[in-house]
Amino acid sequence: MNYFHVHLKVKDLAKSIAFYNALFNQEATLQKGDYAKWQLEEPRVNFAISTAAEGAEGIEHLGLQAESSADLQQLYAQMEKAEGDIREEGKTICCYAQSEKSWIEDPQGVSWEVFHTQGEATVYGTGEHAKKAPTSMESWADNEKSAAPFCC
Repeated sequence: MNYFHVHLKVKDLAKSIAFYNALFNQEATLQKGDYAKWQLEEPRVNFAISTAAEGAEGIEHLGLQAESSADLQQLYAQMEKAEGDIREEGKTICCYAQSEKSWIEDPQGVSWEVFHTQGEATVYGTGEHAKKAPTSMESWADNEKSAAPFCC
């Protein structure tokens, strides 16, 4: 079974982590200086948050996380049926994970990510997902303005 994926941009990461730890009644599955993720089994949701530039808080994107390469191929076929412009990203490192993914926008312009994660990574991302190491929370916000608009 696949996971529904939600990624929010938040103003105060520590306060948001505490809020979601309480709301979900479990600690974050993965926590970094700029990012946290809860891999929930009930309901099956991959819920992630990351720091945002002032005024950029809110839904970053939605997605479907495949549990296997075969499931990913099925989700790719479903994307084709949706008849939107698909941006194939392929293998990448994003959100501290090694993944294969593609993107599509719904008719309202909401970005949807379809992906399969093969393992963890020690950096937030590479290539278009790369972030410079922050020296403070302010520098995360500054970096966020120049970072790629999508990541998982």
